[in-house]
Amino acid sequence: MPLSVPAGTNVVGPRFAAGPEGSIVLSWMQREESGATLRFSALELGEWQTAVDVTTDPKMFVNWADLPSVTPLGKTHWLAHWLSKSADATYAYDILLAQSSDKGQTWGDPVRPHSDGTPTEHGFVSIHTQADSAGLLWLDGRKMINEAVDDPKGTSMTLRSALVGPDGKVSNKQLVDEIVCDCCQTDVAVSSVGPIAVYRDRTVDEIRDIYVSRFSNGAWEPGTPIADDGWEIAGCPVNGPAIDAQEDLVAIAWFSAANGSPVVRAALSINGGRTFKEPVEIAARRASGHVGIAIIDHSSVAVSWVESDNRGTNAINIRSVTTGGLLGGVQTVGRTDLIRLYPQMIRSDDMLILAWTDEITDATEIVSIKVPILGFYDRRR
Repeated sequence: MPLSVPAGTNVVGPRFAAGPEGSIVLSWMQREESGATLRFSALELGEWQTAVDVTTDPKMFVNWADLPSVTPLGKTHWLAHWLSKSADATYAYDILLAQSSDKGQTWGDPVRPHSDGTPTEHGFVSIHTQADSAGLLWLDGRKMINEAVDDPKGTSMTLRSALVGPDGKVSNKQLVDEIVCDCCQTDVAVSSVGPIAVYRDRTVDEIRDIYVSRFSNGAWEPGTPIADDGWEIAGCPVNGPAIDAQEDLVAIAWFSAANGSPVVRAALSINGGRTFKEPVEIAARRASGHVGIAIIDHSSVAVSWVESDNRGTNAINIRSVTTGGLLGGVQTVGRTDLIRLYPQMIRSDDMLILAWTDEITDATEIVSIKVPILGFYDRRR
């Protein structure tokens, strides 16, 4: 069922964020003659409400994969982030954060969570609530400005984190991983045992598998692989993982193409993310990834992904999987001729809500739909 998005045309980068008490926000970028405007709409009574502007930045970095966000941290305390060019180089941009105390109607002055000052990439941000602060995780390219050396760790992309308080003060800065994939999305969810981050790691031998890190005792633990895919690839595939959590149930989905064999997998945990069950294959063959994941109930989740179909277009597919490994049927919920797209999926009450960028009558628009959970998946266990 379609959901009308009050976004108009010449837009890109839809992204969902969930807040307390089931609130859901959709944000996107409206292209301007220079830069872009970050806008959002809240989901109320099953419909997207009138769009609200956060900021217009003539230096806003507009990209199909590195997306800004508007996140409800509390009932009225919201945080927005976007990317702003710091130099002329293509991938020289900073993260800017602004906070609101009135549900996004007005916004404070922006701050940066990083202070290295290098004209390098800072992006692919994931945000979660941590007490009264915002926990941030991002890819940080400050070492990429260094002169080339034999050890790739000397010039690698890093994964970093920080806390940002309601007053804008940045604290608890950490280096989470010293060498990671350059431009794969990160994601964070909060389970019964605390925040859990997922990202695409990179070894010195160019193995780029999905890693998990848990936040414990005030620090992120060293990352560990969620599966031993062994995907050796010399460049970034721009294909990050997704995670969702609800109390003890934690679910992760990702894409891999080790040995030239594309596959979408999911791994579930029933103990808050302390351990995970064996990965389940969700899709293969024509799958190109760009996954999403949403918990349906206490023992089942929905996975979304993009797949090249036999019509010469890209299909947006969804499928359920249970903690026992039982798979539901594949359901195609949309198609697009666009090659670069990063569909979003989130649960709202008894619906799955999806959104993606599409090109309609030679102009980019945001498509959003809702899929009833009832009947979507096989309830057999």
